[in-house]
Parts: sequence; structure tokens; C-alpha cells
Amino acid sequence: MDAARKVVIVGGGIGGVSAASALRARGYDGELVLVDDAQFPVDRPPLSKEYLAGIRSRDDIALEQREWYAEHDVRLLSGTRVTALRPGEGVVETDGGATIGADRVVLATGGQAARPPMPGADSDRVHVLRTVDDADRLRSVVSSGTRVLVIGAGLVGAEVSSTLHGLGAEVTLVEPVSPPLASVFGEPVARWLHELHRARGVRVLGAGLDRLDPVGDGIRARLTGGSTDVVAERVVLAVGMVPETSLGAAAGLDTGRGIVVDEGQVTSNPAVLAIGDATEVRRDGVSQPRAEHWEAARLDGERAAATILGAPQPAPTASWFWTDRHGLHVEVVGDLSGGHLVVRGELGEPPFSAFAIRDGVVVGAVSVEDAKAVRAARRLIDRSIRVDPGALGDPATDLRRLLRG
Repeated sequence: MDAARKVVIVGGGIGGVSAASALRARGYDGELVLVDDAQFPVDRPPLSKEYLAGIRSRDDIALEQREWYAEHDVRLLSGTRVTALRPGEGVVETDGGATIGADRVVLATGGQAARPPMPGADSDRVHVLRTVDDADRLRSVVSSGTRVLVIGAGLVGAEVSSTLHGLGAEVTLVEPVSPPLASVFGEPVARWLHELHRARGVRVLGAGLDRLDPVGDGIRARLTGGSTDVVAERVVLAVGMVPETSLGAAAGLDTGRGIVVDEGQVTSNPAVLAIGDATEVRRDGVSQPRAEHWEAARLDGERAAATILGAPQPAPTASWFWTDRHGLHVEVVGDLSGGHLVVRGELGEPPFSAFAIRDGVVVGAVSVEDAKAVRAARRLIDRSIRVDPGALGDPATDLRRLLRG
């Protein structure tokens, strides 16, 4: 396509703001509009941690301060919802009937917190955590002694359980899989992290959820597998995310598990790109694994900017994310779903790390209070450097030496 002179980005999460930032950093001097239905673009990872705990404010978690948008000539339309795309006409419609012209549109619409289709899930005592408003609503009803039931021990469920426990709530965490996220952290580390909840005073139950019934001043969770029902004042559903594809689908874009894009983030209509949690990347017609993490969305934004400008794509790198729970910082890079696991330090005694090795090459790593190990592991993965497992697992080894091969 010809060079775009007006780009409209729909969605103010890390993906959308990253796309705007990358366009300007790479020299794009056309008109740039960022439309966000929220009050202001903020960073989502703190919502289940520092923001929910009351340690950081909305201003603290802004992705960029207000003056950044003016300084980079980005027209920010906050509190504005895009209602329709007309790519063939180069038009974006917003609520209230306004229209915006666009040569290229970048959809960074993210997703919505999943709510299982079961009785009681729509009760006002049932919460999800995806937005600032969600976090504000939950924080306003939880104090010391509040009985809270968290359904799902994935990243969000684990973080929320930790944060609410730190606020003095009586937290019960329900998860049918034991241990959860074994393919993400590696089975031994996943098991230790899950057991950490119980060690810190969170009640942990291995069960699924059947239904939620109002009872007195609370709600009763009927669990599967013969587990005892749990009565709580508040329930938090942390059972995943549903990609927001409705805008793209209505515009005629191909959708599957998300808005279908190629490796340059281009949809089935070349005038529209899509990034972040809303997408499904297909390579040669084959769907690629979804990475629903902060950095993945940021890199998607950079790839979209490169595509729009006809510039080289960023070099590929191993996926990376972090999580915090019970005062511990955990980082993961690459793939820990298989291979031989080498532990550096003593598992369960932070700081420690574990590395997944296949055919003599590091393919993944997880660290607890040992971020330097993950940074080194990422370089080992990206360069496919063969390593000595004994040296890798020895805390006395300087990991930078292994990078020399």
C-alpha cells in the first residue's frame, strides 16, 4: 500500500501506545490518532498488584503522562468508543456519530475477562479484574476479614489472591488443575509456587466451580469433585480472557481465536492491522500459540509500526513475562513445557532459577528473585548457544561466560 498519511489506533493498552510510540520513533510524520474507551491509557499489570493494593494511583500507572501525547503529536481521544470500521471508505465511526478518516487502522482492542455461562456468575458480588474500574470496584468492597473466593489460579488469580491476602482478606483459592501453569513455569517450580499460597495463609482447594448461589449477605460457591461448598462475601472470577473481535468481525475481517493476522500484524484487509490479545497469528495458514503477555503486545505494536512504514521488522526474540506474588518476583522466558530441567540454586529457597534444555540448548528459564538469570537465558535462547548443564546449574558460574559458547 501507499504510505499512510493518517493512522488511527483503536485501543489504549500497551499494544496501542507502543504502536504510536514506534511510529513516531521510526520517523512517521503523518497524522496519528489514538482512540481509547477508558478514561486514560494505563498499564494493566499493576491492576492485580500495586494498584489493587492501593500502593499506586491511576497517575502512577499511566503508560505515558499526558504531556507525552502532545509532545509526540498524538491526538488522544479518551473515553471514546469506536462503533464501526469502514475500511473500504477509510472511515472509523465513534459513539455519538462522529467519524475519523484513516488510511490505516490498527486494532488494539484487547479482550474481556471471561465469565463462565453458569448460574450466579452475573451477581453483583462476583468480580472480574481486567480494567481500572474493575480494580476500583473490587478494592472498595474488600477490607481486613472480608471473605473472598478466587476462582482460577492462573497469573491473575494468583496475583489477586496474594494482594487481597496482603490486605487482610480471608482468601480461598479454587483451582482444578494441580499444579496450575506447569507448562509455563515447569512442573517443579509451578508446584512450589502454587503451594506458596497455602504456606502464606491462603486456603487452597483443588476443585472446579459448578454454580454460584446467593445466600444471606454472601454467595455460596458449589464446587465440583465432592469438595465442600464455600460461602464468601465476594467472588473473583480469574478464568481467562475472551478476545475482543466484534469490531473487526463486523468490518468483515477474518476471525478465529482472534482477529486473524500475519506476522506483520496485517489482517485480511490490508488497510487494517491488529495487535495484542485480540489477535490470532497464522503462519502459512497455521495458527501460532497465543502469548497473552505485556511484552508480546508491546512487540506487536512495534511490528505493526514497521509494517505501516515498510521498515524492517524487529528481530525475533524469546517470549518473556513476569509475575509477583507474596512478595516474590518471578520471571519466565522461552518454553518450559518440556526438556531437561536444570535448577540453579536450591528450588524453594529464593533466589533460584531453573532452565529447560533440549539437545544441549537452553529453550526456557524461570527465576524467582533472580532476574539476571532470565536476562542471560534469553540471550542463550536467542543465540541457540550450547551449554554445559553442570556449569549452568552451578550458582558460582558467571552466566555471561556461557554466552561466549
